[in-house]
Parts: sequence; C-alpha cells; structure tokens
Amino acid sequence: MRELLTFTGMVLKASPVGEYDRRLVILTRERGKITAFARGAKRPGSPLMAASQPFVFANFYLYEGKDAYRLARAEAKNYFTDIARDMETACYGFYFLEFADYYSRENLDGSELLLLLYQSMRALLKPSLPNSLVQLVFELRAMAANGEYTAKPPRPAGDSAVYAWEYIIAAPLESLYTFVLKKDVERELKLCVDENKKRFIDREFQSLKILKALGGYA
Repeated sequence: MRELLTFTGMVLKASPVGEYDRRLVILTRERGKITAFARGAKRPGSPLMAASQPFVFANFYLYEGKDAYRLARAEAKNYFTDIARDMETACYGFYFLEFADYYSRENLDGSELLLLLYQSMRALLKPSLPNSLVQLVFELRAMAANGEYTAKPPRPAGDSAVYAWEYIIAAPLESLYTFVLKKDVERELKLCVDENKKRFIDREFQSLKILKALGGYA
C-alpha cells in the first residue's frame, strides 16, 4: 500500500477534469509546486470540495503517483473566503497566486514563497494597508527570494523609497506588512519595482490585466 504523505500548502489553481474531478496546482512547503487530482471533488457533499479551491491553505494528505498526486483528504487552516467578497481584492489575490505559480518549481523547497503568499493574503484583508502597497511588497520580495533583484533600486529614488526597497528585501517575512508609505513615496517605489519586473520577468499576467481594467493599481 502506498504511503500517505502530508504537505502544507496553498492551492494556486483548480480546474475541472471530467464531470466530477478537479486538477489542483498546490504550492507546498516540502516539495514546492505539485499537481494533485481531487477525485469526486465536484460531487455534492464531497469532503474534498471545500479544500480544492484557490486560496485554501491547508495540510494536504496525498498519495504519490508517477506524474501527479491524488488528494485523499485535507485539513484547511484558512480558506481566505473574505478575499473573494470584493472584486478588486480578489483580483489582487489571484494575481499573487499567478505570480507564485510563475516562480515556484517542483521538488524545491517552497517554504519562503509559501509563507510570503500566506502573509500577503492576510495583508489584503487588513483595511489599514492599501492593496496597491501589498502588491509592491509581494512582487519585490518574491523576486528577491528568487535572486532577481538589485541591492539598490534600479532607478534613481528618494531616501524613503530606497529605505522601503531595502526593508522589503531584508525584513523577516512576518514583519513585511507593518508599514505604510506616503502616496508620493509609494508611486516612486512602484516605478522601481516595475523597472525590476521589466528586467527579470518575461511574461504578462492575465489577472494583472483584469486588475488594471478594474482601475486597480496594477
């Protein structure tokens, strides 16, 4: 009998397979990005239905197959359901999932990116933090975690924007979302983060296009 494995992670994608199943892409702490099939997850009353949705942070119990895993059960720690209640906030959340999917890899330690993703979802639910600032912090720290950043901002910036850049790169993940910026400093930081993205990221994100269409910071 195959061993039941336990991974801690967050669902990045959930797509239908056939009439009743779902294919999940999960960012896990232990093995980075994995693909798992949740059989019967779309059936009414299925115990896998709630846990096989984007944003769900859980302990996932899986059987390993040749090319993918099979989800046996899950113990959800946070569904982040409040994110979906506001269209703009949901777009930010889906953008973070898409960004994490871009950077995560199979069979690599995913602990830093997973914790960043979790803390960023929590930050989206804090009224005191502008979602636009959460986006900048998430983008820069995700790029830094992958080694794709410059120690100083890639364009001229004032002292406050430079300090924010350096703090985001170096601060403990649990302390990332403990500050706000004046609007002019945030705009300056955004120009720097956008320049860094141009240097290191070679794709467009669909969720970011939708966010921009809705009038989000993007």
